[in-house]
Amino acid sequence: MSFRATRRALRPLALAGAVGVAVALVGCSAGGGAGAEEAALGSEENPVQLGVVGASDPYWSVYEEAAEAEGIFLDVVDFTDYNQPNPALSEGELDINQFQHIIYLADYNTNAGDDLQPIGSTAIYPIGLYSDKYESVDEIQDGETVIVPNDDTNQARGLLVLQSAGLIALQDGGSPYSTVADVIAEESRVEVQAVDAALTATSLPDVAAAIINNDFITDAGIDPEDAIAQDDPTDPAAQPYINIFATTAENVDDEVLNRLVELYQTNEEVQAGALEASGGTGVFVQTPKAELQSALEAVEAELQG
Repeated sequence: MSFRATRRALRPLALAGAVGVAVALVGCSAGGGAGAEEAALGSEENPVQLGVVGASDPYWSVYEEAAEAEGIFLDVVDFTDYNQPNPALSEGELDINQFQHIIYLADYNTNAGDDLQPIGSTAIYPIGLYSDKYESVDEIQDGETVIVPNDDTNQARGLLVLQSAGLIALQDGGSPYSTVADVIAEESRVEVQAVDAALTATSLPDVAAAIINNDFITDAGIDPEDAIAQDDPTDPAAQPYINIFATTAENVDDEVLNRLVELYQTNEEVQAGALEASGGTGVFVQTPKAELQSALEAVEAELQG
């Protein structure tokens, strides 16, 4: 697992001998005897380990400093891909993570037999359809090719955008689990291909249009205002795409972790930085924890059939 911690070192969970957190921290308290208690989570001796993808975004440093100003010490741990932060959280290498939406977490829990839970919302990031050739959906010619990301959640979301734009029709009206195989060819104006999400932006010159994740539009120099179609973050159907803070089931009520959620949601400098990092596409939401957990349960139930 490849990752790094910003500003402070990650606790020694992966050292030779597999030293556990409790063992590593015994002795941090006064006396350090056999009965010494583990340092409190969020203390300087036991900083909260927060896993993210993209810790180089400047607002994470702002967030760390804001937390420390309130007496909560925090290490932001940067992961190189989305498959890493949930297992790291489950295995105790992290205390909390923030990189995914509800559908992604539901898919992970279902496949891994895990029970990670959301404890706070951040934002919804509308996913957009972009084109180098056309300025509107109506200009796209029948029979042309449009591409979507090939990962399960964003593929379905992209297909729903194409359907809303009148470019395709999906079996049974579509769902958060639709795939390219669900496109009804005879009722659709375009052909749809799924490619690696990282290739959607670079493929624009070769296709009529592409659904491009927010993670890639800024790096590609694409203005999010240039989207010719996108989903509606105010639609209740978009709730499964709310991005969240997640932790283990036993830590959902931890005061320190929940205070970190509140800090993210209320600190204006952090919010401004997060919005800038998203290219201005984020729509911040403060959905109650219970609603997020209910939404997760509903999605998991649907996935389990």
